[in-house]
Amino acid sequence: MKRSNIITISVVLILICSGFVIKGSLESSASKNRVIGLNIGDTAPPIEQTGVDGKTVKLSSIKNKIILIDFWASWCRPCRNENPAVVAAYNEFKNKKLKGGKKGFTVFSVSLDQSADAWKAAITQDGLVWKTHTSDLKGWGNSVAKTYGIVSIPNNFLIDSKGVIIAKNLRGENLTAELTKLLK
Repeated sequence: MKRSNIITISVVLILICSGFVIKGSLESSASKNRVIGLNIGDTAPPIEQTGVDGKTVKLSSIKNKIILIDFWASWCRPCRNENPAVVAAYNEFKNKKLKGGKKGFTVFSVSLDQSADAWKAAITQDGLVWKTHTSDLKGWGNSVAKTYGIVSIPNNFLIDSKGVIIAKNLRGENLTAELTKLLK
């Protein structure tokens, strides 16, 4: 085998082992349509974390809805200031028919709290009435926050019913405006 062929094969193997996808014949059509990542158009990484009741909650358990994956914490003043806008959007759009979500809108909260009591108290105090609240109570070490590259909060990702990221970092009126665009 020629030296140039060996080098080419070695480079390809290194790229594949490093997680890079090579376009062309090495990439299947299924993987083209299902890129997991953090960019708009990517499929959001899966989430599996403990809920307020101690049971495991999966993002994939929510079907046919537009979902806001909302990263926050009870000790975060900007998060707490943002919560009324999230609650207002939830109340306005939870039962509306939206493009990309046949059964409305919901929120999947991921808390970066370390205290279960403070976390649960903030949910009640801020009127966060949706069902899905999760945390591993590891603060900035939260496994989901690490997966999603969260380095500041509040932070969020809006995904469609297929789990595809359609918007990011929506605050205040921007969340309502984005959801309004999705009305059928």
